[in-house]
Amino acid sequence: MASKTEAPVRLTYRTRFLYGFGSISFGVHTYVLSLLLFYYNQIIGLPAGMVSAALAATIVIDSLWDPFLGQFSDRLRTRWGRRHPLMYLSAIPVAVTMFLLWRPPVGFSMEEKAVWLFVLATSCRLMISLYEIPNQALAPELAPDYHERTALMGWRWVFFTLGGVFVTLLGSFVFFRATHQFPQGQLNPAGWGPFTITAAAVMFLSIVVSSVGTHDRIKSLHRPPDRKLDFKAAIADIARTLKNWNLGVALAASAIGGINFGIFLGLSFYIDTFVWGLPAKDVGVLQIAALVALLPGAWLAGVASRRFGKKRACIGIFLLATVVLQGPILAQALGLFPGHGTPVYLPLLAFLRFAWSVLNNAAFIIVTSMVADITEDAQVKSGNRAEGLLMATNTFVVKLSTGMANLLPGLILAFVHFPAKASAAVDPSIVRNFVWVYLPSATSVSLISVLIWLLYRIDQQTHEKNLATLREAEALAETGREGALTGGAFRAAE
Repeated sequence: MASKTEAPVRLTYRTRFLYGFGSISFGVHTYVLSLLLFYYNQIIGLPAGMVSAALAATIVIDSLWDPFLGQFSDRLRTRWGRRHPLMYLSAIPVAVTMFLLWRPPVGFSMEEKAVWLFVLATSCRLMISLYEIPNQALAPELAPDYHERTALMGWRWVFFTLGGVFVTLLGSFVFFRATHQFPQGQLNPAGWGPFTITAAAVMFLSIVVSSVGTHDRIKSLHRPPDRKLDFKAAIADIARTLKNWNLGVALAASAIGGINFGIFLGLSFYIDTFVWGLPAKDVGVLQIAALVALLPGAWLAGVASRRFGKKRACIGIFLLATVVLQGPILAQALGLFPGHGTPVYLPLLAFLRFAWSVLNNAAFIIVTSMVADITEDAQVKSGNRAEGLLMATNTFVVKLSTGMANLLPGLILAFVHFPAKASAAVDPSIVRNFVWVYLPSATSVSLISVLIWLLYRIDQQTHEKNLATLREAEALAETGREGALTGGAFRAAE
């Protein structure tokens, strides 16, 4: 029999910290892999279109792995629970694949280096998913309460962003130092080796510390019933779980948002380097501004979701974040932004990066909490508790759309004839054309994604009603009516 669902209990700061600490690994993975287009195009010399195609294929393959992994995690029965065995298993492969990804053999041809990129990037993504999918699925179990869940997601998002910002700062201030030959240090090949070794080590440490640190929670987590399902019954089980209106809304918003995310990840380093004309140390200043925004963003998420509800808060904050991110680029293109080299130029960019990061952090914390709330909503309607499947399905859609969108940065760069192995002095007309293609593409996709959340239906009252229904249904099971624990029994308990 499944373990009893307990009433919400406030988590200790120790548990919040150690759970969140594990997302450093995914933050490092996400931020560092976002530099692959830049590295293989500007440092290795592969055509941007070839790199984008390889990266798109790796993400699509990874996305297909996630739902299988989520379902497997939901059904796993071991003395270490459902999630931790997979988390422990991932640590060494994650570090090894990250290390090798950035080291294509010198004697390889361009085509062979492209194959190396595809194989190693795919392996790296599959291995981090082996950790991230089970780790994501822990959150709904650890924090069933409506607002406590948002707080836990805040810790997760803070450490996720901290991981990415930390290694990026190391790159900007330690590894990508300016030299006479490379005044923009990010174009110096010598810095990338130690930078990526550090990234691999940080990912390994994050996974091990978080997995060991949350090990004591295993005994209190949900234990699935020992059910023997044939293939047809298993498919029906999955279909019942995924047949949920709010999940459909989340998947649609995530699919469009993934396209925007793919464009942003692929081109943000180009924007900082060539649109704003920043050397690595000034890019580092922007990253410091993003780092300072972490705690204010988490604070804003909690305050806004309590004041306005999760749905209204996330929509309003996302819309404002889009204006703060894209508005300055538009002003630069129209000649309305302060000139490069003026005293206010870098401080203004840093302030804008800080403001956008506060808003972006808050919005994503709220959204991940909204996705987690679907767990109980789907359980009430289907009778199945499947955090892994639900979180992995959302991740699958994000990765699939992001993977397809990874083609777009390369296509945009190819369309405007952006040169490979460019120096800092790229033809201004090329940079200008790049901006006018990027801006409408990214902004329109972002707005569509945000507005889809208007269709989401779970609020605090609905969530608390779902929790009460689940507790009542489990009380029925404890009196010997376990056979009634189907989707119909949950609906009857309402």
